[in-house]
Amino acid sequence: MNPSESACSVSNSGPESQPETQPGVRTDNMQSADTAAEQEPAQQLDSEREEEQQAEPEPEPEPALPPLTPQEFRVYNRLAEQMEYFHDHFRQMYTTLQTACTNRRRPAGMSLRQFLDEGLRLARYLEMHHSIEETHLYPLLGRKMPAFRSSASPFSSSSGGGGKKGKGKGKGGKDKESCELLRQHQVIHDGMDEVAAYLRRCKDGECEFELGVLKEKLDVCGDVLLAHLDQEVADLGAERMRRYFTLQEMKAIPM
Repeated sequence: MNPSESACSVSNSGPESQPETQPGVRTDNMQSADTAAEQEPAQQLDSEREEEQQAEPEPEPEPALPPLTPQEFRVYNRLAEQMEYFHDHFRQMYTTLQTACTNRRRPAGMSLRQFLDEGLRLARYLEMHHSIEETHLYPLLGRKMPAFRSSASPFSSSSGGGGKKGKGKGKGGKDKESCELLRQHQVIHDGMDEVAAYLRRCKDGECEFELGVLKEKLDVCGDVLLAHLDQEVADLGAERMRRYFTLQEMKAIPM
């Protein structure tokens, strides 16, 4: 046997050589490792979420209270009934505008000028109504009821107190710590400001009135307005008020 044959024999008799991995080619093991690495953060996040959910205590149910007599119910429900009176009027005015936009025509017998004035009145009435609420009613109720409490209230744990109140307009600087009703006020008045500005331009002849344009502007705040009108009355209902105020305190609340 010559030396070259001997070298070949020794080479072939050694351990089986490993296949060479070409650059840019990923093996199954490498891909599986990458997939597992990608899944680990998501699995960890899911695990953390489950731990957070388990750590959050379930809210305790409110204790049952004895039934109210008819007379007690009237006292506790007085604010809700009076608020509903105003809210019904606002709903009717809003529905007049929204229905005209949907049907692409004004109500029968209503001139364009009357229609524009109806929209301007709604914006003005809402501003006045909410200004009175935020100045007089909400601060009084907010002493005991978080649903009516502003972040600027001295009774709020997140505030040092003494903040300047807004006047129903969204530009009053209300932040995310204010109660939901106040945040709704902001959305409503930001939207109604745009509605009123457009109607005034049309009334002054600066632009031609279009029901489609009015509908776009009403849609910005319409759902929030209708939800607010319902929620505020519900929060003033007898079963809610009795948990925070005595009968004598209810009788002393001006409205």
